[in-house]
Amino acid sequence: MFKKILLVAAISTVTASAFALDAGQFQRVIPLKDGSTVYIFDDGKMAMESKYGRVERMDPGHVMETKNGEKITMEGDQVARLEYLRTIDRGQ
Repeated sequence: MFKKILLVAAISTVTASAFALDAGQFQRVIPLKDGSTVYIFDDGKMAMESKYGRVERMDPGHVMETKNGEKITMEGDQVARLEYLRTIDRGQ
C-alpha cells in the first residue's frame, strides 16, 4: 500500500511540473511556421525551442514567421535562461 501511495505522489509531481514551464514564466509562447516555438519573457527578450524540443540559439535580429503568418524579430538570445527554466521544471 505504501508503494502505491509513493507511486501516486511521484506521478502527481511529474504531472504538475510538466505544466509549470508554461504557467507563468513567459509573457507569450508563440508557435512558428516551421514547428519551433518562441518564448517571450516579461522583459521582452526571447528564447527559441526547436520542433524537436531542444533549446536553440537564434541570432538577435533574425526574422521569424509565426503559424498565422505574422513576422517577429528575435530580441536577445536567452538560451541559458530557457534551459535553466526547463531544468528546474524537470526537477534536476
